[in-house]
Amino acid sequence: MQPDQEAIAEQVFVALADPSRRAILAALASAGPATATDLATRLPITRQAITKHLTLLSEAGLVTAEPGERRRVRYRLRSAPMQVAQQFLAALARDWDGPLDALKNALDRN
Repeated sequence: MQPDQEAIAEQVFVALADPSRRAILAALASAGPATATDLATRLPITRQAITKHLTLLSEAGLVTAEPGERRRVRYRLRSAPMQVAQQFLAALARDWDGPLDALKNALDRN
């Protein structure tokens, strides 16, 4: 994996490490674009905390901010960074499959 893709994957993993950010992403995935205020009515998180989490999610590229009515900003999911992280995990799994299979075969022979 290229260094820039590894950096993207790392940002995604950091963003996904927090359960509040995962809840925000799940809410956006299920109900579509929303403002921080909209999300605060659906989640047990304050609007101020949601705003901070949305900033980090935006920096990771997982959400994008869109101007809305009356200066309200709506946040929409972006899947590209998640796909990079999935590719990283798939490559990691492939790297482990061979050695683990060899170990299993060696143990089975004994």
